[in-house]
Amino acid sequence: MLKKILVATDVSEYSRRALETALEFARKFNAEVELLFVMYDPIVYSFGVADSFVAPLEQVEREGELALNTALEGIDISGITLKKKKLHGNPGNVILQEAEDENIDLIVMGSHGYGVIVGSMLGSVSQKVLHGAKCSVLISK
Repeated sequence: MLKKILVATDVSEYSRRALETALEFARKFNAEVELLFVMYDPIVYSFGVADSFVAPLEQVEREGELALNTALEGIDISGITLKKKKLHGNPGNVILQEAEDENIDLIVMGSHGYGVIVGSMLGSVSQKVLHGAKCSVLISK
């Protein structure tokens, strides 16, 4: 039985379809949906050396809220318990950790999104989650 569904969004058309699929499951099983946006930690290059730079919390909040609101535009969420969350870090790692921390029963995500290799068969984040998740994963096209 599904109680908690995690939907990872990058606001691509693929993740939008994943959200719609997750909402169908949520209605059928009366499950809660967590819509998650993960902002990559930016990398700053100075003199040819990559330095890690953690985005300020305000930036994560601002960009995350915009992404989550955009992801929900025009989608009927009536009758659904929906929790929105925005985090930063490596998306694959963050999604896996969030699923574990929140006792997620099902992760639903798009087959690929706005990653580096557009048009690849399965995005790198989707692959990482598919192979690393301890719960069921549904990849939507």
